[in-house]
Amino acid sequence: AQCVSILLTVAFHIHCVCLTGCSFGGQFYSLEDTWHPDLGEPFGIMHCVQCHCEPQKGRRGKVFGKVNCKNIKQDCPEPECDEPILLPGHCCKTCPKGNNPLTYKESLLDTFEYLDKTKEREDDLHKSYNDRSYLNSEDMGPGESRTEFVAVLTGVRDSWLPSSSGVARARFSLTRTSLAFSITYQRMGRPSKLAFLDSDGTTVFEYRVPRGQSDMICGVWKNVAKPLLRQLQSEQMRISLSTSTSRRDEVEGKIIKHRALFAETFSSTLTSEEENSGMGGIAMLTLSDTENNLHFILILQGLIRHRGREPLVVPIRVQLLYRQHTLREVRANITSHDPDFAEVLTDLNSRELFWLSRGQLAIAVATEGQDPQQISGFITGRKSCDTIQSVMSSGDALTPGKTGGVGSAVFNLHDNGTLEYQVQVAGLTSDVVGLTIEQKPRRRNKRSVLYDLTPEYSGATGQAVGSWSRLEARHIHMLLQNELFINVATAHSQDGELRGQIKAVLYSGLEAPRHELPTPLAGYFVSPPVRTGASGHAWVSVDRQCHLHYEIVIAGLSKSDDLTVNAHLHGLAEIGEIDDSSPTRKRLLTGFYGSQAQGVLKDISVELLQHLDQGTAFIQVSTKLNPRGEIRGRVHVPNNCEFGTRGEVEEADVDDTVAKDPEELKKDPHTCFFENQHHAHGSQWTPNYDKCFSCSCQKRTVICDPVICPVLTCTRTIQPEGKCCPVCDERKEPKDMKAPERVGEPPEGCYFEGDQKMHAPGTTWHPFVPPFGYIKCAVCTCRGSTGEVHCEKVTCPVLTCSHPVRRSPSDCCKECPEEEKGPAGLEHSDMMQADGPRHCKFGKNYYQNSDNWHPWVPVVGEMKCINCWCDVSMSKCCFSDGTVVNANIGGLLSSPLELLPYLFSPVILHVFIFCSLHSMV
Repeated sequence: AQCVSILLTVAFHIHCVCLTGCSFGGQFYSLEDTWHPDLGEPFGIMHCVQCHCEPQKGRRGKVFGKVNCKNIKQDCPEPECDEPILLPGHCCKTCPKGNNPLTYKESLLDTFEYLDKTKEREDDLHKSYNDRSYLNSEDMGPGESRTEFVAVLTGVRDSWLPSSSGVARARFSLTRTSLAFSITYQRMGRPSKLAFLDSDGTTVFEYRVPRGQSDMICGVWKNVAKPLLRQLQSEQMRISLSTSTSRRDEVEGKIIKHRALFAETFSSTLTSEEENSGMGGIAMLTLSDTENNLHFILILQGLIRHRGREPLVVPIRVQLLYRQHTLREVRANITSHDPDFAEVLTDLNSRELFWLSRGQLAIAVATEGQDPQQISGFITGRKSCDTIQSVMSSGDALTPGKTGGVGSAVFNLHDNGTLEYQVQVAGLTSDVVGLTIEQKPRRRNKRSVLYDLTPEYSGATGQAVGSWSRLEARHIHMLLQNELFINVATAHSQDGELRGQIKAVLYSGLEAPRHELPTPLAGYFVSPPVRTGASGHAWVSVDRQCHLHYEIVIAGLSKSDDLTVNAHLHGLAEIGEIDDSSPTRKRLLTGFYGSQAQGVLKDISVELLQHLDQGTAFIQVSTKLNPRGEIRGRVHVPNNCEFGTRGEVEEADVDDTVAKDPEELKKDPHTCFFENQHHAHGSQWTPNYDKCFSCSCQKRTVICDPVICPVLTCTRTIQPEGKCCPVCDERKEPKDMKAPERVGEPPEGCYFEGDQKMHAPGTTWHPFVPPFGYIKCAVCTCRGSTGEVHCEKVTCPVLTCSHPVRRSPSDCCKECPEEEKGPAGLEHSDMMQADGPRHCKFGKNYYQNSDNWHPWVPVVGEMKCINCWCDVSMSKCCFSDGTVVNANIGGLLSSPLELLPYLFSPVILHVFIFCSLHSMV
C-alpha cells in the first residue's frame, strides 16, 4: 500500500487549465485557491511552501489559472520564548503551552474559506415546516457532503414577444467544484442548449443537450471556478433552456438553495393551460417519518403580475385533487415579492396515500380576485438522474461475516409507483433461499420484510429481474430517503448472508449506470479467492474516442478490517487482463477514499481494449490487508477500438490538457518550441542532444534538468542502450532462480507517474517532481516481480560538526564544511525544506539573489555575450544579442559545464560560434 501511495502522490505535475483553474499534483484547484503542495511519501506536505492559483488573462481576454508557489518560512514571526517548538503540520516554530499568539497561523487561516454547515442549513430554509420530524439525521460520509440547489424555469417575458408555455424544474448537487444537474420539462420541445448565466447575465457555461426522447436532461458542470461558486452560493446565478426552433421556447430561472431538498421525496411541476402565459412553479413534498402528514413547499413564478415597488398581497387557493375532485383545500395570502408558500396536510387517509403512490394526485394553485390565474400538476416520486442501487456484502449482513460473496442491484422508479429491479448474486457459500426488500430491523435480528423477490430469482443465472407494483407512499418515501435494504438469505445463513442499503449514487456524467447492470466485484473472483466481508460493483464503458470511463462502488469493508480507511489510501483500483498463457498485466485506475471512485482512462493499450472487447479483462480493488486483491470482477465491454485510443479530445474533459495534434499545439500560446518540435504545456521529454537530461514545458518556458543517477550498491552493473544511468546486472543462471514459474516472465518494468516513463525491473532512480526537478532525498526502485514502484527516503549520515552545510541546493544531505569554503551562510539553502533564503551556486562561486555575471566555460573562456543571473536559487542564462533566449535552460544550473549541451545543440550552435568570436575580439 505504501508503494501504491507513493505511485499515486509522490510525482505531481503542474498544469494550467484555461478558464477553470489550476491542476497541480493530480488535483484540481479553483481560481484564488491556496494550498500546501503534497509530495506524498516519503516527503509529505510541504508546510513551508504555499501555492496560489492566480487568475490570468490571455491575449484574447480569456481567463486561465497560473500556479504560483513561494517559500513562506521567511514570513514566520519571531517566537517570544527561548525554546520554541515546531508543532506537527506547521511551518513556523511556536512557544509551547500557548505562550505564542500564533499570529502567523491566524493570517494563514484568513486565506481559506470555511463553511459553517450547521448555520448554512439553518439559513437556507426559505419557509419553515410546521413539523420538523421529516429531517433525515443521518450524516453523510467524509468527502460525500454536498449542497443542493433548485431552479424553476418559466418563459421570459418581453413586451414585444409572447412568453413560452414551457416550465422546467432543475435540481443541482454541488460536490466540491462539480455541479451535477437533473432537469425535467413540460409543455415544450426537447431543448438543444442549456446555459448558466452569472450575475451580469453573461454565459459562463454552456451544455449541448443530446438528442433523445426522454423528458430528463442529465449533465455535470465540472471544475466550477471559485468566483462562480461564490455567486452560486449567494444565489446570484441563473439558468436558461432553449430550443433550436424559436426563442419563444426559451425558459429561464434563478438558482436558489433550499433546505427542503434534503427531505423531498415527492414533487410536482406546475404548468398553466393558458398558452404563452410565462407562469409555472414546483411543489416539493415529503411525508412525516411517524405520521401520515404531507408537507409541501410551493415555489411560484409568474403567477402574480405586479411591477410596483410596494409588495402586493394576493389571496391564493391550494387544492389537492383526484380526477378533478377536490380532496383538500388550503387558503392563504402571499405577496408579490415573496410568492412561496408552505403548509402541512395532516392525517392523509388510506385512499389518499394510495393515489399518492400511484401518481394520481394533483396539486393546483390559483389566485383569487378579478383576474384569477391557475397552475397545476401531478405529484410523483422525486425524479433525478442519480442511480438507485445497492451493493450487498457479507460485512453488512445482520450477522457480519467474511464469505467473499457479492450482491448487486439497480432500481428504476416510475411515475405510477412501480419499482423495476435487476439483482445479481455470486460467490455464495450455499443456495439462495430468500431475496427480500426490507426495512431497518425494529428489534435486534428481527427482520421487517416489505417485498419478496425470491419467486423471480433464477439459480441458473444468479439473477432476479422484475418489478414491484404495490409500493405504498411510505415505501416510496423510504426508498428515496435511503431507508430500505435488500437481503440475501442462503441455506447456511437463514437470516442473510448478504445485505446492502438501497441508496442513490450521485450522477457523475456516466450514462452506463442509468441503463446497464454493473460488473459485480467479489473476493470470490480474486485469484486465489479471498474470504472478505467487502464487495462492490463497477460500471465500465468505452466512448467513441476509445477512452475508458469507470465508476466503482464498494461496501462491507469495516474500519477494523482496513486501518487505512481513515488515514491513508482506502484502496486502489486496477484494470488488467486475464490470459492464462501470459503473465497478468495491470494498469492503475485510481486510488480512492470512502466508498466510491470514478474517472476516465485515456491512454489505453490496444491489447487491453481487445481484452475488454473479448471479456477477458478484470477490475480489481486492493487494500492494505490484501494488496494482491480484495475484490475483483470480470469486465466485458464490446468496442471497435482495434487501433487503440484515438487522438480526439472531448470538449467536456478538461483534465486532458495535453493536445496531441501538432497543428493545435502551434495555436496554443502556452506550448514550448524546442529542438524543432512543439511541446504541450506540462509535458516532459528527453532531449535529443543528451539522454542525461530531462526537459519539461512550463507555460512557454523549457526547463531542463540533468538526470541524477543514484549510487548503486551491486557488484555488477550494465549500461542499457539509450539510457543515461547504469543499472545493476541481475541476470542469473536458471539454477539460481527460486521461482520456476517466472522463467518465461518478460521484463515489463514499472510505470512511474513522476517522469511518465517505464523503468526496467531492478532499476533505481531519483524521482522527478516538476517543477522542482530530481529529488535526491528519495530513491525509487522498480520491483520487477510485481511491477510495483518502491520509494524510500535517503538516510543521511550522522555528522559531528556543529554547522553542517549543503554543497548544492539540490543535495539531500548536509556535509561538514571544509576549512576553505564559500561565503558564510550561502550553503544553508535547501530546495525541499525551505529553511532559509535561497542563493545560487554556479561552478565554484556563490551568488546572491539578483546578482549578474558572465559564465566562464572551460576551453572557451568567459562568455561575454551570455548573461547569467540568480533568481531565487535558480541560475538562469540567456544570450545578450537576443538571437536565442532560453530564460531557464538549466532549472538549477550549478556549473558552467551544464551550458555545454545547450551551446552545442544544433538549434543554437551558430550563436555559440558568434559568442566565441565575440569573446576573442
